[in-house]
Amino acid sequence: MIDLDGDGIRARPAMRPPAAVVGMRLAEVDTPALLIDLDAFETNLRLMQQAIAGYNVQLRPHAKTHKCPTIALAQIALGAVGVCCQKVSEAEALVDGGVGDVLISNEVVGAAKVARVAALAQRARISICVDDPEQVVVLAAAMAQADPQSGLGDQATTLDVLVEIDVGAKRCGVAPGEPAVRLAQLVSQQPQLRFAGLQAYQGSAQHRRTVDERRAAIAAAAELAGHTRDLLQAAGIECPKITGGGTGTFLLEADSGIYNELQAGSYVFMDADYAANEWAGSGQPAFQQSLFVWTTVMSRTPGVRAVVDAGLKSSSVDSGLPTLADETPAKYVNVSDEHGVIALNGAPDYALGQKLKLIPGHCDPTVNMHDSFVCYRGDRVEAIWPITARGCAW
Repeated sequence: MIDLDGDGIRARPAMRPPAAVVGMRLAEVDTPALLIDLDAFETNLRLMQQAIAGYNVQLRPHAKTHKCPTIALAQIALGAVGVCCQKVSEAEALVDGGVGDVLISNEVVGAAKVARVAALAQRARISICVDDPEQVVVLAAAMAQADPQSGLGDQATTLDVLVEIDVGAKRCGVAPGEPAVRLAQLVSQQPQLRFAGLQAYQGSAQHRRTVDERRAAIAAAAELAGHTRDLLQAAGIECPKITGGGTGTFLLEADSGIYNELQAGSYVFMDADYAANEWAGSGQPAFQQSLFVWTTVMSRTPGVRAVVDAGLKSSSVDSGLPTLADETPAKYVNVSDEHGVIALNGAPDYALGQKLKLIPGHCDPTVNMHDSFVCYRGDRVEAIWPITARGCAW
């Protein structure tokens, strides 16, 4: 249905029946849908807290994985100090959902975005990363405009700023050592800003397959971060925080004695790409796969293949195709917009209408394709959690 008015044509969204409702049997949930196995999910939350309990570190899990204030608040309830996100709009969605401490673990450039960061800092504890002097100057000006008393008294709003250093990922970050010290000095000179430490995330290490490869990468990152911290202290600048780490390496950062905050996020869900890592000898907890794409067999060629209704618009393939959750020789082998092709490889034929669980190749962008999580326990839907920050890329 459309409306005509003086501003032109405005479309009214059609009312759509929900894919699932609380109390429904799992087999009745329409597809494609994004499932959370609550037993596995809750186990993962506990395992992470148990794994880091003996270390002098705090957990600040990355909410870009789930984009869901409900999950963020559950993590905080178990001991996390807050959460991370990557975009201003994600931070806004989390704060709107009741999260009071958010690190935007990324650089923010552009007048509109920076103004939103400053406005958000009036409502919650917000931290942000910089790797360029111009970013520092612009942030300070935006904070002064948002709060004319910013940085001038006990009641003023001051924005926590971390200097991001490149510890091997070759993405964002100023060079470790003296360049980082100079940038921290500039931050410290702004009354509207507070130097809060270093962001030292080695993202490229998370999916290095062997334990030795990951260990070497994090050892190098920790050495660079520690050296930069020592130079900061020699320059009279305290470095209260060194933050980084991910699901693939967080115990290595914790064990380094350098990092005191961990940003692991994917541990709540896991995915096929993390499953391909070598874990033996890493000390890594046995995180369970809790996130699945629920899909239906919509076509079949007996003895050869089945076609399901979950394709590119339901599961991200940037880290590889999804895999079947059940042990079977069948394999998801091809994908298009709305179809996934499963080669049977000698497995029994699937029935038309049969529903299957897929393990996504990469959990984060898969979550961003869906409006909500269908949370189940046993054979029943227990909750529907909105993915509030879906599409928040600005």
